[in-house]
Amino acid sequence: MREVKLSRFSSRLTVLSMGVAAVLGAQAASATTSADMPSTTLQTITVTANSSVRESVQEGGVDVEGYTPAAQASHLSDFLNVVPGVTVGGTSAVNQRIRVRGLDDTNLKVTIDGARQEGTLFYHMGDVTIDPDLLKQAEVSVGNNSVTLGNDALGGAVAFKTVDAADLLKPGQKIGAKLHAGYASNNDELLTSATVFAAPTDNIDLLAYYGQRNANAGEDGEGRKIQTEDSKGENILLKAGAYIANDHHVGASFSRTENEGMFPLRPDFPASPGVGSWNEILPQKVKRDTYGLDYSYNPASNLVNVDTNVYQTETQISRDTDYTTKPGYNWEAGVKTTGAKIQNTSVIDTNVGSHKLIAGVEHYKKESELERDFVKKGTDEAKNTSIYLEDQWKNGKLTLTPGIRYDRYESPEFVAGGKTYDNVVGALAASYEIAPLTQVFASYTQLFNGPDLSQAIFNSDGDKTYVNKDLKAEEGSNAEIGIVKTLRDLTVAGDALQLSGKYFETDIENFIEFVRSGGTRVGLDCTTGQLGGACQGAVNKDEDYKIKGVELAADYKMDSFSMGLSYAHARSKGDKTGYSIPSVTGGSADSGDKYMVNLAYVPTDTTELGWRSTYVAAITPKTESAQLEKSNYDVHDIFMSYMPKQVDGLKATVGVYNIFDETYASHASRSLTEQADGLRTDFEPGRNIKASLTYQF
Repeated sequence: MREVKLSRFSSRLTVLSMGVAAVLGAQAASATTSADMPSTTLQTITVTANSSVRESVQEGGVDVEGYTPAAQASHLSDFLNVVPGVTVGGTSAVNQRIRVRGLDDTNLKVTIDGARQEGTLFYHMGDVTIDPDLLKQAEVSVGNNSVTLGNDALGGAVAFKTVDAADLLKPGQKIGAKLHAGYASNNDELLTSATVFAAPTDNIDLLAYYGQRNANAGEDGEGRKIQTEDSKGENILLKAGAYIANDHHVGASFSRTENEGMFPLRPDFPASPGVGSWNEILPQKVKRDTYGLDYSYNPASNLVNVDTNVYQTETQISRDTDYTTKPGYNWEAGVKTTGAKIQNTSVIDTNVGSHKLIAGVEHYKKESELERDFVKKGTDEAKNTSIYLEDQWKNGKLTLTPGIRYDRYESPEFVAGGKTYDNVVGALAASYEIAPLTQVFASYTQLFNGPDLSQAIFNSDGDKTYVNKDLKAEEGSNAEIGIVKTLRDLTVAGDALQLSGKYFETDIENFIEFVRSGGTRVGLDCTTGQLGGACQGAVNKDEDYKIKGVELAADYKMDSFSMGLSYAHARSKGDKTGYSIPSVTGGSADSGDKYMVNLAYVPTDTTELGWRSTYVAAITPKTESAQLEKSNYDVHDIFMSYMPKQVDGLKATVGVYNIFDETYASHASRSLTEQADGLRTDFEPGRNIKASLTYQF
């Protein structure tokens, strides 16, 4: 295996940077071979002899520790936004919303160390609960391009990986520790963490991590308070692994992320001051616990490479207000997912090329539960069992990858009446080297997504709910075509430039929408499911949607300088109304075109400098309600890392983020016009000075 690393730092495509890019783009080249070309969307890329260019280009990943801005990340947007096609909204720890090509995490397969993060707690908050300080890497499948992803992956997948002892231990080291402290000025955030790792014997490794993140309310570019007041975060990670007779490895892990404090009643809106306001702040706690066991068997045989994992993950939200004055505000809502997966990879060489066969079986169950005002209100569950097979056949310059998957999905009782869906999907991908260091690729993948659990806070065992026994599963397809070109040794020996471009179309049929009732909302008839009643429930939209877009990227590296450019465009449209796909955060899921430029310079072996800018164009999506413009924004960051030679293992990082104090909201966040009763847009923080210190020994 050969690992290739490229530095990526996002930024705005200004006139100056476009000029620099044009000059460098005409000169640069890549140092990789055609079979091992890395992806332009990766910050850390692992390429093997059996990996295709299609795989590396269509899957993006970020090495969290090595990515300079992410070394001080407090939110998933601090590093995931560098992947073209990915946008993260929400400004607080309890409202991190990942979108891939406009589809949010309810339509993505999200895992933490292989454990699925299923279900939804509350549509006014995010579904992903993890602190960046726990992570070493995040891999993103931009779009669903493989049958290995399966159910709940209409838009692709995000796989978070937490740090291992092997990532920190130095050669020959038996025990070590890492201390980390960071401060952010905008919200007086203080992060402190300690990690202890050890290898008491040659075949055993251990790791224990504990961290705290405390913060006050931050301010947007106009000085207005945003989100939380006095929030406290706690993170725990425990891992143990052992090699048995070289061929076997077993591991166990536990991770927890907990955030507690005064959060807005609706976390995706800014807090409103005063008791009794429409979005007052209340004491709340969000917690995720994930347990995992894994086993791998990799003997000296190309036919056997088995990976197995068993897991349980549970996410909870709880409110504990004054019950006598705020009836209905007290919640204990949770979603628990239990599952297992076993997968084997075989490499078979023949006279007509080599085959990489991936065969797997997966089963998981997700359960939701609600207790309101100390009374149990309802539970529900869904199950999925799947079998899949994918064959990557490489013969000379051509690679073909067919795949097939079978899913048996048992739907929630109080959503679709416990209906069972048996579904088979297929996929076919191809790549071909049309010239030295130039490859074209194309892929087509059928999609399937069974009806999800209802939001946990709406569990009521069918009370005031329309159970839609005729509900159809979401289906469709994702098709992509693109080209990758690698250039090298143009201006100086060893410089490298890689260019990639791709066009995609995602078709979604039977899009499922949750219809609420109560207040001024028009609900569903409790018997027929037609609009005009007092019940809430899930229905299929009566039109199909198509998402079209392009993603372009270029990465250049010359000696101690590196630069990355990218552009992402995606638009959704209904075939009858022309409306964009609706968003749970209000309005449309579409975002404006995003331009990113990343500059990094390493003048010495102890210092690294970087500039990151992001420009997002304005967009006015066409929606069923009023067409509200999502304003453009232009954000710049600058940062520096220093590792003094006098103190081995010490690293200091300082940066100024949103240098020009821009007032803006991510297009993946709640964005509405200001109402008479208060602000309705989830603005991002204004200028933020961050400093951190890490010492590993």
